[in-house]
Amino acid sequence: MESFVHLRKGRTPRRLHADLDGLKDDELGRGGFTGRTANMYRRNDPTAYRSVGPLQPVDVLSSELKPSDTDAAGGPMLLFSNADCQVLLSRRSEPMPFFVRYVDGDLLSFVHKGAGVFETEFGPLPYREGDWVYIPKACTFRQVSDEESTLLLIQATDEFRVPPPGQLGRHFPFDPSQATIPEPAPFDTGDGPLQNGEYEVRLIHDGGPTSLFYEHHPLDVEGWRGDNFAFTFNIADYNVVTSDSVHLPPTVHMFMQATGVYVMNFLPKPAEGVPGTERTPWYHRNVDFDEIAFFHGGSLYGIPMPPGLISHAPQGLHHGAPEKARERARRKFDDFDRVDWQVIAVDTRRRLIPSAEVLANDLGQH
Repeated sequence: MESFVHLRKGRTPRRLHADLDGLKDDELGRGGFTGRTANMYRRNDPTAYRSVGPLQPVDVLSSELKPSDTDAAGGPMLLFSNADCQVLLSRRSEPMPFFVRYVDGDLLSFVHKGAGVFETEFGPLPYREGDWVYIPKACTFRQVSDEESTLLLIQATDEFRVPPPGQLGRHFPFDPSQATIPEPAPFDTGDGPLQNGEYEVRLIHDGGPTSLFYEHHPLDVEGWRGDNFAFTFNIADYNVVTSDSVHLPPTVHMFMQATGVYVMNFLPKPAEGVPGTERTPWYHRNVDFDEIAFFHGGSLYGIPMPPGLISHAPQGLHHGAPEKARERARRKFDDFDRVDWQVIAVDTRRRLIPSAEVLANDLGQH
């Protein structure tokens, strides 16, 4: 049971995630690092296993995937799915010749590359690299790309919300005053992708799509009010929570959440400075969550991060930075005072099912 007093048995370091003296730090924790926890100190690397069966880690380069929206009339590619969400990849370089409306849930998109504008019912939303773009459920919009744009899309079947700030209060990493909120800019009939005298609004839903056809422009909103609206937020404006003496758990880097879906930003920050502190995430097996990591860029103590790599770690399977990377971080402790990574993480309560396209491009060829 949970207790302020934690038991300690056998050979253990004095400090948490520090001074391991050759041991391997393996955390068995509930509730995504916020519940009951056991830190096990092992002799051997817990990721040194060979897996046989359907539960496999997956690594795929997004640059090798070919969503159908590379053609203007196409749509994004499904990567992973469960009952709570879908994770998709888009690579659009031409304006949509139609409008879309995601009717199964909110849409949260991360801009890995490119620039352009989302024309929405709330008004135009310019986007650029590093932006999060939030589109409420059933909001009509159209993406107009200025250049080829690679986006990671997360559609939740529930509402995305900003997590409670807790004791950080107004110093919470997601400062809403940094969000870009659109101003109404109604279009007149005759503007945009008019085909045969009609505008197509494509409803994206399970079992769909369904198309609605309007004779008037669907983005004709003169004004709006309320607290349900589209916005963008760039990761450059995210305030990273840090500690000098312990590597903090992923949950402190939360950006937005929906039922069963949690989105986090791992961004450049000062490295832990107290000697002996482990600077890389400890081994863990995602007891209650599947985990997707999308590598946006940056480096980890001088080692470049592979841009566009998508990594899926199913719950129950050990994963973590390779032991060689951990040893290098200890050896180079005095050479680096910052972590320059840029990684987007999506954790889900339910198991994620990789799509056939993802499995076909798995770098591990499991």
